[in-house]
Amino acid sequence: MKLYNTLTKKTEEVKPLKGDEFRIYSCGPTVYDHIHIGNLASFIHADALREALKAEGYKVRHVMNITDVDDKTIKRSREEYPDLEPKEALKKLSSKYEELFKKDMEEVGNDLSAIEFVRATDYIPQMQKLIKKLHEGGFAYIADDGVYFSIEEYKKSGKTYGQLLEVNSENTSKNRISNDEYDKESAHDFALWKKARPNEPSWDFELGGKDLTGRPGWHIECSTMSTDLLGQPFDIHTGGVDLIFPHHENEIAQSTAGEDDKYLAKLFFHNEHLLIDGKKMSKSLNNFYTLHDIKERGFSPLAFRLLVLQSTPHNQANFSLKILQAAQNRFDKLKGNNQTGELTAEQQELIDKREKARRDKDWDKSDDLRKELEKQGIGINDTVNGPIWFRL
Repeated sequence: MKLYNTLTKKTEEVKPLKGDEFRIYSCGPTVYDHIHIGNLASFIHADALREALKAEGYKVRHVMNITDVDDKTIKRSREEYPDLEPKEALKKLSSKYEELFKKDMEEVGNDLSAIEFVRATDYIPQMQKLIKKLHEGGFAYIADDGVYFSIEEYKKSGKTYGQLLEVNSENTSKNRISNDEYDKESAHDFALWKKARPNEPSWDFELGGKDLTGRPGWHIECSTMSTDLLGQPFDIHTGGVDLIFPHHENEIAQSTAGEDDKYLAKLFFHNEHLLIDGKKMSKSLNNFYTLHDIKERGFSPLAFRLLVLQSTPHNQANFSLKILQAAQNRFDKLKGNNQTGELTAEQQELIDKREKARRDKDWDKSDDLRKELEKQGIGINDTVNGPIWFRL
């Protein structure tokens, strides 16, 4: 099997580093809300990769993290559960959305039994151990609000910062890195540990003779969980292209600082964005769908899986309800619905008549025609681009 490696910028024949088992780490969700289908697409690609490797006769150990402590989870937990103790509120919120995430994964056909899920909060001691090691090696320094990784010291040691992509002024701009909390001595330095703020969950931590009770930064979580379970280097690291920088680049830096081997993983497998009508999907732009949204419109979660896997991971795929309907129709054919999965001439005529009734604002006739279609197992979604049918 050949895969494109973001680390080498080449398509390579892949073989396990050890024996006949591939060790894969996938960056999982931050569990503070329902995940959108762009995130879900990334997990579908990772699931398909694992199954393809197994079909080639390899064993696969697949680990996926659950980010259950970060700025977003803390903020949301205080909003939803203001009367609970901070750690209790965080646990209640993250457990709720972790279960919803796993339900979505099952519904799109991902095999949960083949994945080891690990929560960040279960690895706090290991994170602290790595931070202490980086501090002792001169790669981390203590600031007023926490502990930061020094990119300058990392580069002085002979390592390259920018292995996955060229680091420039565009991708290190203030807007680009604000959510990843770079600060302090360099525009690139990032938080390994954050000192406790009022009414936030925190863990005891002492470093350099100072009380740094607080919580981990985002990047240190994945470095610790991946290497603790899979060793270093492991075979394949997966995730969406949005994680290349800064998240995966920072994982590489903090994992390889002071180490002889420059690799965290030998191959980085990144899938491209799932676009919404040609635009990047994001919660900040409010142009996203969840799996619940898809199901409410009558589509099968497995039709969405088919839509995702129609395109290769390294090409941007476009999502629209019309494209999803086409995938639904193909899925129905595969299942053998109606034998062909297509509408009969009578059903298409009923849809056309109903659309005309809607244009004429004859709502009673439109409702009658909808009910007649529903008797035949056909549902209708009315969109700005016209009616879209689906199987009930």
